[in-house]
Amino acid sequence: MSERKALLILHGKQALNEDVRAAVQARRDEGWELAVRVTWEGGDAQRLVGEALAAGYPTIIAGGGDGTLRDVAEAMALADADASLVLLPLGTANDFARAAGVSLVPLEALALLDQAATPIDLGEVDGQLFLNMATGGFGSKITVNTSEELKRVLGGAAYFLTGLTRFSDVHAAFGRFKGPDFTWEGDFLALGIGNGRQAGGGHVLCPQARVNDGLLDICIIPAPQDVVGTLGTLLSGGILGLESVSINARLPWVEIEAPEGLDLNLDGEPLESTALRFNARPAALRVHLPPGSPLLGMDA
Repeated sequence: MSERKALLILHGKQALNEDVRAAVQARRDEGWELAVRVTWEGGDAQRLVGEALAAGYPTIIAGGGDGTLRDVAEAMALADADASLVLLPLGTANDFARAAGVSLVPLEALALLDQAATPIDLGEVDGQLFLNMATGGFGSKITVNTSEELKRVLGGAAYFLTGLTRFSDVHAAFGRFKGPDFTWEGDFLALGIGNGRQAGGGHVLCPQARVNDGLLDICIIPAPQDVVGTLGTLLSGGILGLESVSINARLPWVEIEAPEGLDLNLDGEPLESTALRFNARPAALRVHLPPGSPLLGMDA
C-alpha cells in the first residue's frame, strides 16, 4: 500500500474493548496512522464515512456487528468512494465476516490492512444497499425478536433458542417471484436473498453465494405440510437438508410481489413492503478480504 493511513468507525458498545484497543495500538506501532471515531446514535456511521472521505482517508475500517458493517459499506458505495473497506467484526452473529473468512480476533482482522482490496458486489433494494443478505418470513422474525441480553449471554446460539420458542408464531407468506428465466409463486416460510451466505447467527440460506459474480442468490423455503420438520432443518443449519426443501436461483435481479405485505430484515435493518425489486450492484465497493475467501470466485 502506498499510504498506511486508515480511519476506524467503531460501534459505541465496543469503545472499551481491550482487544480492539490493543490491536489498534499494535498496528500503530507497525507504522499505520490509524484514527478512531466512535458511534453514539443512528446516522453516526454514515456521517463519519462522509468525514473520513472528505479528509482523504484511503481506507475505512468498520468495527461492529453486521448492521454497522452494512451502514459503513452502504455509505461508502453511495458516495461512489474510491476508498477501500476493512471489516472488524465485533457483533454477535458476524454472519458476513464468518462466511468471508474474516477473523473474529481483532488483531488478525486488522492484518487485512496489508491485504490488497478487491471489488465486490452489493445488493440493492428500495434505494437501500446491503452487504450480506435480506431475509424474510420466519428467519427474519427470529433475528428481530432475539433479545440483546440473550445474545450477550449465548452469542449466536441465542438465535437458535429464540427460534425453538417461536414455533407457535409461524405462518406462511404468499409471494410472486420473477427474474430472468425464473418465476415462482406460492406460500413460503422463509426467504433469503444473498450477497453473502448466512444470516440470523449462522443459518446458511445461500451456500453458493459469491460477492464478485454480479448475481444475487435466491433461496425460497416453500410452506410444507411438515412445518416443524422444515423449521428444524432451518434452525439446525443443515445445508443438505435445506437444499432438499428449497427453491434456489442465481439472478442479477428479482422482483417480489406480496399482496399481504412482506417483512424483511436487511442486515439488521427492517424493511416492509408489498412489492420490491432486488438488484445486484456489481463491483460496488473495494473490500480487503482474506486470500482464498470462500465468497470470492476462482478468478479473484
